This record gives sequence, structure tokens and C-alpha cells, in this order.
Amino acid sequence: MQNAEDSPYLSTNLSEGKEKLTLKQEVGLISGVSLIAGTMIGSGIFMSPEWVLHHMGSPASSLLIWAACGLLAMFGALSYAELGTIIKESGGEYIYILRIFGPFPAFLFAYTSVILVRPAGLAAVCLSFAEYAIAPFYPGCSSPQVVVKCTAAACILFLTIINCVNVRLATSIMNIFTAAKILALLVIVVGGLVLLAKGQTQSFQNAFQNTTAGIGAVGVAFYQGLWSYDGWNNLNYVTEELKKPEVTLPRAVMIAIPLVTCLYLLVNVSYLAAMTPSELLSSGAVAITWGDKVLGSWAWLISLSVALSTFGSSNGTFFSGGRVCYIAAREGHMVNILSMAHVRCLTPSPALLFTSAVSLIMIISGSFTSIVNFFSFMAWIFYGMTISGLLYLKIKKPELSGSYKVPIIIPMIVLMAAVYLVLAPIIDQPQIEILYIILFIFSGIILYFPLVHFKCHPHFLQRVTLHLQLFLEVAPTTRDAN
Repeated sequence: MQNAEDSPYLSTNLSEGKEKLTLKQEVGLISGVSLIAGTMIGSGIFMSPEWVLHHMGSPASSLLIWAACGLLAMFGALSYAELGTIIKESGGEYIYILRIFGPFPAFLFAYTSVILVRPAGLAAVCLSFAEYAIAPFYPGCSSPQVVVKCTAAACILFLTIINCVNVRLATSIMNIFTAAKILALLVIVVGGLVLLAKGQTQSFQNAFQNTTAGIGAVGVAFYQGLWSYDGWNNLNYVTEELKKPEVTLPRAVMIAIPLVTCLYLLVNVSYLAAMTPSELLSSGAVAITWGDKVLGSWAWLISLSVALSTFGSSNGTFFSGGRVCYIAAREGHMVNILSMAHVRCLTPSPALLFTSAVSLIMIISGSFTSIVNFFSFMAWIFYGMTISGLLYLKIKKPELSGSYKVPIIIPMIVLMAAVYLVLAPIIDQPQIEILYIILFIFSGIILYFPLVHFKCHPHFLQRVTLHLQLFLEVAPTTRDAN
């Protein structure tokens, strides 16, 4: 680790007679908690409750799914925190798979994540931001798709500028929006508690009636719930930018995830206090319906809060998603330009620009209803692989473990859950899209051997990199000396 007295902005290597750029270490405990909680609380809690209820069939079983999702996210994040203290590098799953299993599976992860998973997630969240942000301007009818897509594109461009200019500005925005969205959820929670105190408990009588027990239905309900918890692993993407990662990482996880889980459970109870299960199922956007029923003329506040919430979440997704692209390029798994940082702002601007460009293409070309399930399907393949890497290190190389360790049963539970979540939908309801995803992951093999393994790079690539370097004012970076 660098000492606090050293400049966290530039490390200078005198023996080589030149300055080397590193990313700033500016993310403390408060920003760490905000990054996790801020990215987790996105559009999910305002959209997913009806789908979890739809797949589970009864209020009590849907609440159990929400609690189980929180527990799984907590176990996953605690396991990742141990990996983060053993391998103190940014890049999340990518860097762990690379260091434990080698370059080939890591390249497949980076290829899938950079081109498909991260931009798709970002595009989906920005589209839901746009839906809620412009809903008040089109009362009583659905918003035109062109307006929704243009607003989502504007959101991505705005976030690109902020994240490229200043890390501190990006984290400040995250902290402010996290506070705003927790406030919005607290309004829903307090409203629900008032309704319960008044005796509106009809949804909780015979609460297990009509429960579904199918293996696939439970798996898909988990996908919908886990979409709301997605972001539990975000701090591992920016380990090099954390102040004292071995302390900050586990602490931030232990504060943020139980906080979010409790909020989610209370918000679901509030929804069920205000609406019957059938009303909840027929509602297009649960939070808006809740606002109409409970707040009356102040219902626009909920629409505004959801827009703020999804904007803050997309900022968190963007902040960490650009880092995966940057780290993969630094390891030689993406083109060289993506591993560079801006010489004055010290942000990985080429990687952020690339992520935003792919997201914009997805916004223009796609609709995102099925993305949640396929996003989760792809994510859990790699979460499972990462957790199995931790188990391998704990069993084969116990001497590597640092000051923070999790009991071995925790990663074992996460690994079993990952296997279940990947296999259950395939066994229960096989869909052609899942085959496309698997084919896409393996199409990376065609690119890996010529470009990465044998390093056959076309000559014009160097010339293009040089021109882009001058145009974007970027320079190669080094790792922090841990």
C-alpha cells in the first residue's frame, strides 16, 4: 500500500526518470457504502416486486424470496471481500479469474462483460430512468419511445462527461443520490407502517395461500429479486481506488447490504399494506400506484424519487463498469488505448467512452424486458466461477489469506446458489436466447488465440492508438504498489 504521506495521485519512478500515472485513491468508507447501496437501489425495488409476487404466487413467499436474495448478496459480498483483501487489484471478477484460473477464462469474462453485460445493464437502468423522468409529462398515456430513448441517451452522455472529468465529482453525485433514494424508500416505509397501524393487514391473512413450488419459477423469482440487489460486488471493481482496502472493503459490505435488505423488506410490506396482491400484480409500476393510493396529490414525488434513484444507480454502474474495461485492457485483453488514463483528470476516460458508446448502440437498437433474466444468467455463471476460485485458494493456498477471512461454508452456499440459478431456468424452461448467450461467450475463443495468445496485432492498430492518445490526452498507467 502507498503511505498516506505519499501522493495518491501520481507515483513517481525516479530510477526510470519518468512519472507514472495511477488512479486516485479517493473512495473512503462513506463513498464505499454509497457505491454499494447506491448501485443496488436502482429501478429494481420500484419494478421487481410485482414480478417476484407473480412467480411466487403469495405475499409471504415473495417476502421470503426478498430476504433470501439479501442473504445471498451478503454471503457473496463477504466472500468477494476476502478475495479483495488477498488480490488487492481493481477489476472484480475479471482480476480474480485471471489470477486464479489464468488468462483464457478471464478473457472470456472480459469479452462478455465489456461487450454485453455491463453496457446492457447500464442501458436498461438508463431506459427505466427515462421512463420515470418523463412520465409526469405524459399523464394517462404511455410515453413515446423516441422521447424515452433520447432521454436515456442524454443520461448516458451526461454521466460520461462527469465520470471522465473527475472521480470526486462522480462519487459526490453518488453520495447525494444515495441519500435522496434512501429518503424516498423511507417515505414508502413510514407510509406502510402508518397503514399497518391503522389495521390494513388483509394482504397478510392466509399469506402463504397460492404459493408456487416449481424449481424454475423459484429460480426466475430469484432473478427478478437479485436484479434489485445487483451491485453488491461493485466495490471490488475499484479496489485500487479505495483508501485502506483491507479495512474499507469488508466494513462497507457489512453496513450497506443489511441496510438495503431491511429497506427492501419494509418497502415490500408497505406495498402489500397499501394494495391487495391482485392490485399489486396488475400495477404497471408498483411505486407509482402506491403513491396514488397513499400520497394522493403528492404522488409526483414518488415519480421524481424513482427517476433520481435510477439516475444514481446508473452512475454507480457506469463508475465501476468502465473500470472492468480499463483493467482488462491493462492486462492485454482489450486494445491498449482502453488501459490509459487522462493525464490531468486521472480518470480511465477511453474505457468510459467505449462503455458509453456500446450502451448507446443498445439503447437505439433494443428493448429490455428480457435483459433482466439473461443479464442475471450470464452474471451468475461468472459469480460461480469466481467463488469457486476463492474455495480453491482457501483449500489449496490457505497461507495467502489476509487479516479478513470468511467461514468456508459461506462461499460454498453461494456456489450452490450460483449452480442452481444457472441450471434451474435451463432445465425448467429452456429458451433459445440462452443458447445464443452461451455461443456468444464461446465466440471469444475465436478472438482469444490470434489476438491474445499469439499476439497477432495488425500494424495500423498502433498508429490508431497513437492518434487517439494525442486526441484524448491520455497516457499508460501502472498498478498501485501494494
